[in-house]
Amino acid sequence: MIRPLTGKAQRSVRFSTARFNVWEGAVRSSKTVASTFRWMQYVRRGPAGNLVMVGKTERSLKRNVIDPIIEMVGSRRCRYLAGAGELHLFGRRIYTAGANDIRAVEKIQGLTLAGAYGDEIATWPEPFWDMLGTRLSIPGAQFFGTCNPAGPVHWLKRNWLDRSALWIGHDGSTSTGHASDPVDLHRFSFTLDDNPHLSPDFVESLKRQYVGLFFKRYIQGLWVPAEGAIFDMFDEKRHVTSDLPAISRWIGLGVDHGTRNPFHAVVLGLGADRRLHITREWRWDSAQKRRQLSDAEYSRELRQWLSTVPVPRSDLTGVAPEYTIVDPSAANFRVQLHNDGVSARLADNNVLPGISTLSTLFALNLLDVHESCRDLLLEIPGYCWDDKAAERGEDKPIKVADHGIDASRYVVHTPRTVWRPIVRPGLQIAA
Repeated sequence: MIRPLTGKAQRSVRFSTARFNVWEGAVRSSKTVASTFRWMQYVRRGPAGNLVMVGKTERSLKRNVIDPIIEMVGSRRCRYLAGAGELHLFGRRIYTAGANDIRAVEKIQGLTLAGAYGDEIATWPEPFWDMLGTRLSIPGAQFFGTCNPAGPVHWLKRNWLDRSALWIGHDGSTSTGHASDPVDLHRFSFTLDDNPHLSPDFVESLKRQYVGLFFKRYIQGLWVPAEGAIFDMFDEKRHVTSDLPAISRWIGLGVDHGTRNPFHAVVLGLGADRRLHITREWRWDSAQKRRQLSDAEYSRELRQWLSTVPVPRSDLTGVAPEYTIVDPSAANFRVQLHNDGVSARLADNNVLPGISTLSTLFALNLLDVHESCRDLLLEIPGYCWDDKAAERGEDKPIKVADHGIDASRYVVHTPRTVWRPIVRPGLQIAA
């Protein structure tokens, strides 16, 4: 059911008259709905010429924006041609593209645009944003886009949002002239409470599941730095167990491959208690062992180790995980596993969403670690944000003592569509 826009969402549509218009802030706060509604207005009434819609990837653009548009207006008025990279909306052709890395600039070079829509624009490379601005050269051309907050020195905030000519703030106030050198941009900042159509129970559920950095960004809509311990919600009393329940599904084996660095593998199980459990780990540190293993040896040792993993609540040993998930850099090792009869899946190595998934599960007490995983448990308390990266506007962990955490992130975040409906239906997990 399509519900009418109200409050800040309605005001943002009315005031989105600048050359650039950006809806930013909390998740599920109605910013995407408002921006999409305004974009559809523009497609109908805007100047003639080429249009483009851009997401972090074309897949995320389809999921976040195109599918909801089709649901709102119907497939007769909105058709997505994925193979051609085109959307046909209200009789107008709109090019679609992803802006996942710097090479995406080539996708829009040479275009002359009458309008553009952007999803997740804080994840775009800055050169892509700059290039897009030069392409909006038809008289009256406008840009409409959305993003979640990042760090306070992010290029989008520093160079554009903080220089907006008009700002409807988190508290609903409207301000102009707050920047000494304004740009032709209108900024609309949303908090979770700006969406009146969410049930109070759902709002409270979202507020409970996000903690620390992710609460400030995803719930309060604030551009705050990533600093301090990443898993500050982790509590040994809550999250370390000696007594595992029966495991109903062995979800996966997560592998962080290393030759000179440690090789770390963990097993993830879905318990009869509808919680996730990291039940065992295997680690080979060539510096300590004073011997490096070949990929063939790693494969053999890993398969041998899986045959010895205890099955909780039984006298049996040996598990066969549904997925073997290996970090993307270990291409040769994946080939070796394939040759040995093991189908390996490429890990989703999008770091911040992976960290958010682990944080959410720890916060909701839906993930624990068996006490035998000693190396992983040593890494978790010291896993911290990189302050120097934060000064550059980047969210990165310090790359020290993180091999068990990376393996855990791979095996938990990558198959999230498998366990999410069972663990907590409706649970919001970062994409």
